[in-house]
Amino acid sequence: MGSSQWLSELKRRLRNLVTPRAQFDRDLEEEMRLHRDLRAREFRETGATPEESRFAAQRKFGNALRLREEIHQAWGWSWIDDLGRDFKYGLRRLRNSPGFTTVAVITLALGIGANTAIFTLIQQVMLSPLPVAHANELYSLGDDKLAWWGGGLQEDFSTYSYGLYRYLHDHTPEFSDLASFSAGTVSLGMRRKGEQNAATSFRGEYVSGNYFIVFGVDARKGRLLMPADGQPNAPPAVVMSYRAWADRFGSDPQLVGSVLVVKGVPVTLVGITPPEFFGDTLSPYPPDLWMPLTMERVLNPGASLLDHWNEHWLYAMGRLRPGAKPGQVQAHVTAELQQWLKENYVADRYSSDPYVAARYTKDIPKQHIVVMPASGGVATTRDNNRDALRLLMVLSALVLVIACANTASLLLARGTASRLQIAVRMALGATRAAILRQTMAEGVLLAVIGGALGLWVSMATARLIVLLAFRDAKYVPIHTNPSLPVLGFACVISLLTGLFFSMEPAWIASRVQPADPMRGTGRSVGDPSAMPQKSMLVLQAAASLVLLVGAGLLTRSLQRLELRSFGLEPQGRLLAWIDVPRNLYPPARLETVYQQLQQRLGEVPGVMSSSFASSNPMAGGMMNEPISIQGKPPVPKLKDGIWPSENRISAHYFQTLGTPLVRGRVLDEHDTAASEHVAVIDEAFAKSFFPGEDPIGMHFGIQTARHSGDYRIVGIVANAQYVDTKIGLYPTFFLPLLQSERYEDSAEDMEQVNTAYANTVQLDVAGRPEAFMEPLRAALARVDPNITVIRMTSLQDQIAANFDQQRLVARLTTLYALLALVLASVGLYGVASYMAARRVNEIGIRMALGADRHSVVALMLRGAMRPVVLGLAVGIPAALAAARVMASQLYGVKSYDPLILASAAAVLSLCALVAAYVPARRSASIDPMQALRSE
Repeated sequence: MGSSQWLSELKRRLRNLVTPRAQFDRDLEEEMRLHRDLRAREFRETGATPEESRFAAQRKFGNALRLREEIHQAWGWSWIDDLGRDFKYGLRRLRNSPGFTTVAVITLALGIGANTAIFTLIQQVMLSPLPVAHANELYSLGDDKLAWWGGGLQEDFSTYSYGLYRYLHDHTPEFSDLASFSAGTVSLGMRRKGEQNAATSFRGEYVSGNYFIVFGVDARKGRLLMPADGQPNAPPAVVMSYRAWADRFGSDPQLVGSVLVVKGVPVTLVGITPPEFFGDTLSPYPPDLWMPLTMERVLNPGASLLDHWNEHWLYAMGRLRPGAKPGQVQAHVTAELQQWLKENYVADRYSSDPYVAARYTKDIPKQHIVVMPASGGVATTRDNNRDALRLLMVLSALVLVIACANTASLLLARGTASRLQIAVRMALGATRAAILRQTMAEGVLLAVIGGALGLWVSMATARLIVLLAFRDAKYVPIHTNPSLPVLGFACVISLLTGLFFSMEPAWIASRVQPADPMRGTGRSVGDPSAMPQKSMLVLQAAASLVLLVGAGLLTRSLQRLELRSFGLEPQGRLLAWIDVPRNLYPPARLETVYQQLQQRLGEVPGVMSSSFASSNPMAGGMMNEPISIQGKPPVPKLKDGIWPSENRISAHYFQTLGTPLVRGRVLDEHDTAASEHVAVIDEAFAKSFFPGEDPIGMHFGIQTARHSGDYRIVGIVANAQYVDTKIGLYPTFFLPLLQSERYEDSAEDMEQVNTAYANTVQLDVAGRPEAFMEPLRAALARVDPNITVIRMTSLQDQIAANFDQQRLVARLTTLYALLALVLASVGLYGVASYMAARRVNEIGIRMALGADRHSVVALMLRGAMRPVVLGLAVGIPAALAAARVMASQLYGVKSYDPLILASAAAVLSLCALVAAYVPARRSASIDPMQALRSE
């Protein structure tokens, strides 16, 4: 058959497939009737009667039923008929075996549902594009893996100062437009103009005036920001998210166009974003407000990031012009970056310092920009959750393997029990292909029904995972309802699962010799399905052991993290994050406002101690600063390449958090802006930088040796955990909030000014910390309603929040391990029951010859437990290998922990023993005479 004939035949068959079957049959019947009528007319013309002509035409035409079947086969309908009959037969068999069907469907629903749930999250978090127009056209400058916010060279640039962004915007014609936005949101206090109640906390993001144009977003109400709004003298304007408008203001249409007060500054709300738009980053804390970049200068006078060319705090994202090649654009923007750095770092900033200028000249050629596709926006959430999602996908795949092995075992047992029926059918003419097809059709039906039920399981599981992963978030832009890709995944995995677990049972069923079952062959343990069944048990046992060991390691790791001594007293401690508007409180007013706040908090009944600081413990946000020690050589970075941590604090800070003093004194009310500049360090700092010395009375400073005498060390406090719990104790120094130095570098000087503003409050209270949240809010509002409480939590909850991801992964792994254990036990029980039923004659003979019940039970247990023991032998090295792969997820636990490995093996063995004991005990209760008569 030539290629043209083959294509014509293919088109014809495809056309037949889409033609309605009833119409095809009607057309065929009409054509056959016309043929018979023509033959009958020919016979009548020869003189035959009408009756004789009709019978003669029918004889000449032939068997109409056989002819119809031949035509169906020729036109491509026969295989559809066969497939339909196979599925109808499979449905009848499943309906006649409700117990088997229920167990198999639930087993598959759990396995398919677990995988679909994880795929739902992967699709939403890692694969879904932003809900904007033509998201595939977006490209970012930088890979955005490092949310850099600060000065200096980055090598792989991902964030940019405002001046650098403007330079790239104006000198890169390959982009039709290039927008910028802040690397993260800021907390803002906002209220309606004219209201005197306390400002409410909102999350805001600074964006360029062309932000919404680049993303291709239209307003739901009003208008969105335009380039004119980003001009220096433009009236302050903001855009609100649909979610904030609906949740906070009840979708009040009068709000658009009204004046709001943001950090004490009147601004006009010009529009509302569409409901589906959550911003440029998939985050549990998306922006409530979008503000022009120029508003950052209004809200932070004297300390604006906008005015400092070396403060890199903006992402850049845009759309390439048609025909522009990302590789060529990458080379172009890298050259622009290096040229800009030469003009600013060397020519302007360091021209007076030849040594520094030479160092930067040497490092500038290493700086580059990667142009990346950005259809999914900023990848922070994807990067943070990638490892956890991959681990969960592997775990859910193991559960599916166990579910498939379990269902295959049940199908094998069921198929072997019906070998006589299959033999009879084959003796009557059924082909092996038909038997194979029917068995596989039954398996596919089970998988499809299990997949349909698994969609419900996946929605519930995905929703639970989101709630556990983002337990404090009020809104997470992750949809757990099945999307088209998720439905497609569920369909594909259901079909593949059905084919996978039914393949071997179908093959064994099709190999039955018609005479063997009729002679009784196969009633012994040597039937052909015994080895596949045992192989499935080995697979289930090995996979279950891997999951149990993984769950044990992750749970032990979580316990080690949670039971660490953090050097803090979590009982009765309340933490709050606040915003003291810099535009309303210049540094000269801070001492007065802190005194007023301290007084108001002291008046709250039950507050035993209060303090302020730039950062709360174990909440992130602490600055890492290079230091210089007076009289010592330059201090290198710590072993992980990071400088020690700095925290600015008020009096009573250590008392409030329960951190004991080791030597010297703590900071108190006498450490004001006008007093001697002093510092307190922790034991880790003393050990790292003053080994074998007494640091009390020594001096150090931030940045260069010129400032090495700025602060005198007056005290040492016990170590406490202030940063990421996985990092361990980190050298930390504490400076008074109001004591700062002046620096020649404007960016560093601005940073010192900013550290004088307290961002957090700590309270030591008598009672439940949650009961003091509203009194704290009211006390701050009495001082000034523009001082906003952003959020509050107890220190206990803050510590627990550090382990959210570890807790989520540990809980889900444990859940999957228990599920695997149950499935493996059910599978073993089913196979053991089947083996007992197949060995009724043998057991009867043994008992008739004198075997007691104990020996029969032992015999059956040995047969059932052999695959489990072999599964343990296979599973132990597999579990050790898996533990080494997941070593990065562990803390304080060795990947080859023998106790966890032994415990997992013992639990699996015990469950298997219980599952096998029940059918073994039942088989030992058989009456020997009844067993012998069954032959």
